[in-house]
Amino acid sequence: MASGLSDNQIAELQYHLQNSVQGCTDRCLYQSAKWAAELLNSIPLHDEANGSDTDPDSPMSDGTHPKHNLTRTPVDPFEARRERKEHHKFLLAKTYFDCREFDRCAGVFLPHTLPRIPSTTHASPSAKSKDKGKAKAKAPSASQSSPPLSLEDVSQKALFLALYAKYLSGEERKDEESEMILGPADGGVTMNKELNGISAVLDQWFQERHAKQLDGGGWLEYLYGIILAKGKNEELAKHWLLRSVNIYPFNWGAWQELGHLINTAEELDPITELLPRNIMTFIFHIHTSQELALCTEQIHASLTQVQSFFPHSMFLQSQRALLYYHSKDFDESASIFSTILQTDPYRLDGLDSYSNCLYVMESRPKLAFLAQLASQIDKFRPETCCIIGNYYSILSEHEKAVMYFRRALTLDRNFLSAWTLMGHEYVEMKNTHAALESYRRAVDANRKDYRAWYGMGQTYEMLEMNSYALFYFQRAASLRPFDAKIWQAVGSSFAQVGKLNNAIRAYKRALVAGSYYEGTGTATSSFGSEKESHGLGGGVLDPECLYQIANLYERMDDRGECAAYMELCLAQEEPANGNDDLDEGLTAGLYGANGSSANNPAQGSGVTATTSRARMWLAKFEFGRGNMGRANELANELCQDGWEVEEAKALQRDIRAREDVDR
Repeated sequence: MASGLSDNQIAELQYHLQNSVQGCTDRCLYQSAKWAAELLNSIPLHDEANGSDTDPDSPMSDGTHPKHNLTRTPVDPFEARRERKEHHKFLLAKTYFDCREFDRCAGVFLPHTLPRIPSTTHASPSAKSKDKGKAKAKAPSASQSSPPLSLEDVSQKALFLALYAKYLSGEERKDEESEMILGPADGGVTMNKELNGISAVLDQWFQERHAKQLDGGGWLEYLYGIILAKGKNEELAKHWLLRSVNIYPFNWGAWQELGHLINTAEELDPITELLPRNIMTFIFHIHTSQELALCTEQIHASLTQVQSFFPHSMFLQSQRALLYYHSKDFDESASIFSTILQTDPYRLDGLDSYSNCLYVMESRPKLAFLAQLASQIDKFRPETCCIIGNYYSILSEHEKAVMYFRRALTLDRNFLSAWTLMGHEYVEMKNTHAALESYRRAVDANRKDYRAWYGMGQTYEMLEMNSYALFYFQRAASLRPFDAKIWQAVGSSFAQVGKLNNAIRAYKRALVAGSYYEGTGTATSSFGSEKESHGLGGGVLDPECLYQIANLYERMDDRGECAAYMELCLAQEEPANGNDDLDEGLTAGLYGANGSSANNPAQGSGVTATTSRARMWLAKFEFGRGNMGRANELANELCQDGWEVEEAKALQRDIRAREDVDR
């Protein structure tokens, strides 16, 4: 079998996923149910291949089908009795939930949460005025008017549905109070006012269950984790989410919430040690690594292994595409996204990332087609609005792009990429205040979004607030330690604040991080350090980075090192020939014991404005040292290059005048 699983293991996996779909649907966790159902249907149907015509669940089955040998989770008889007793009420509550009447849904099982309606009496006005004081004295207190909360007769499933409905009700009211996107009440000003009440109910419930050594089946632990995370109590939230996935590992929503709380690769390893050893942990590790942009061969190998179990999973294919996207292999990423779109043309999940990819590749026709297709499927999905926003952005219609990113956030304020993309558009419109607010909302929602940190650094750099820019660039670099452009930004900020040695180290880190040249085409600053489709491959150092290091050495009055880096910059025009003649100590200083990437023969950058500036500096340097032959040779090359021609001719006249004086 290609997946390496026996029939029993496949049947067990199918059973758990079926159970997950049903359990998530019962609790109205529709996104998790959809995820499990898609994964379930991506498993090959081996029964048909084996030629069995008997339904394993039919009365004709002999009971030897592997599904009958599964070890199933024991059911608490008291829970089962409660669920049977409240079945009709549960159906009523669920229909209210499906109609988005969340408070009404919660009131079915938690009537104490209903608003108190003042009772009306038919007493005469004179009697009312006469007994006004007595009425006040006899008015029952809040505790007397409603009986104390008892959770003994409420099943776990019903309690989850009621509390989850209250949570969503609070989220809706919070969004209503926030009003417009980036308005005065948006952001951390408004809070979900139901969190404290839900937390108190769950505290009471878990205390009662703990005394009986019982748990919440993984579902109430998951809900408690969400409530704690929303209340910024992240460490305790991790604890409860870990309990949830260990008790019931097939709730994908719990894994997603746990992944949101992991901000660095260093935090992922100790968490992994506490997870159950099953297929869900593998998928979680791949998904979280992808979100952390850990695009290693090991992650790709793990994904390949999991895909052997689920060869038709669109979710796993999209994870592969996102891994390539984070590693800047946009052609491969776009190819996978295109395959997904052809296989399932109505699937909008993740297509906003595909539109980002097409934007970076400057593929306007494909982006236009994607925007038209998505709007035909569902124009009121956040993904659709982001795709259309990217299309208007590539047309340089930034006002319309902002309008669609705002629309995406109106539909879902937690749609993370829309905040970052809207920040990019505000930068293009020179609205730095709105850009910073957008980026802040992005990092508040997802601290792993290096593009938002980098965008804030760029915005503060525009405002010439270099200390702030340095801080945010460093945060981006900590998330993307192998991104050359971010390290160049760090180096530039260090240079601006006068820390030249730190700037040199950052630029050298940029050289190690990315040995490619980005050309002179249109910069795609909206998405960080993108390699252009016509960029040069490995083995070519970035001439601009080398030139900046040389300038920093000149500012430190170290003209020898400056000249060495100017020569190295000039050598990038033909690296296969020029780099071999460089001092080996300088190369080792850049690349350590592994040697220089320039030893890998590659096409050079050719003559650029940067290499011409380096050539002019070297010509003047040689002129100052009295090396007229070398200076004249460099000046002649400048005249042929077509860069700095007038200054080169002036230098040639000075050289001839010096030679005449010497004669």
